[in-house]
Order: sequence, then structure tokens, then C-alpha cells
Amino acid sequence: MLELRFARAWRLLSIASLVMVLTATVLPADWIWPDDPAFRFELGDKWLHGLTFLGLTLWFCGQFRPSSYWRIALGLLAFGVLIELAQRALSYRSAELLDLAADLIGIVAGVLIAQAGAGGWAPRFEDWLQNKFG
Repeated sequence: MLELRFARAWRLLSIASLVMVLTATVLPADWIWPDDPAFRFELGDKWLHGLTFLGLTLWFCGQFRPSSYWRIALGLLAFGVLIELAQRALSYRSAELLDLAADLIGIVAGVLIAQAGAGGWAPRFEDWLQNKFG
């Protein structure tokens, strides 16, 4: 982890974000998305997977050094597998290999964006907070 003033808060927020994603993926889909064709779009579920894992990747890459990005990617891919296994065990959800592929695309995109300069944002954010409110 990078040198962070609020490392404990970052860890707690990280755990909370993973719990929220896991919870959302095991709830009945109609609790989140109404069963109304007006709310559906082509491959919407895959986009949601990809964007969720893009966001998670950028979140974690903001707190760790670039040398840890591959571990972040593997950890998030394992998290994606856990989600699919949990969904497979539920009668009202289904596991799909394409969901895992969308997760992987989001992870790869997140790592590429982090390597392009968006990584390590958490200390910069803390500095901004310190300057703004400190």
C-alpha cells in the first residue's frame, strides 16, 4: 500500500465496496433492474460487469504501487470467479462465462488506465483534502 494518512479508512472503504458489489450480484436481479423492456439495453449486464470491475481496479490501483497492479488484477479476477460461483449456487441467478470475460476486460482497462497515470490517486486525494480542509 502507498503511504496514506488514512490507510485504515481506505481499507474499510475497500472492504465495503467489495461487500456492496457481492451483495448486489447475489440479490434477485429484478430487485435492482425492473423487469421492464424500457430499462433494458443490449448486453447491459456485460457493460455493468465491465464498468464495475473497471471502477474496482482503479479504486485499488489508486492505493497501491504499480508493482502491485498484477496482484490487484488477479485478486479481482478471483473475486469475479467468486461472484459467478455464488450466482451459480442460487436458483434465481445464473453464472455466465461472458460475465467473467466482461470482468476481465474491465480489469485490463483499469490497469491500463492506472499505468497511464491514474494510478496512485489516493495520496493525491489526501493531499487535496489536506490543502482544502486542513
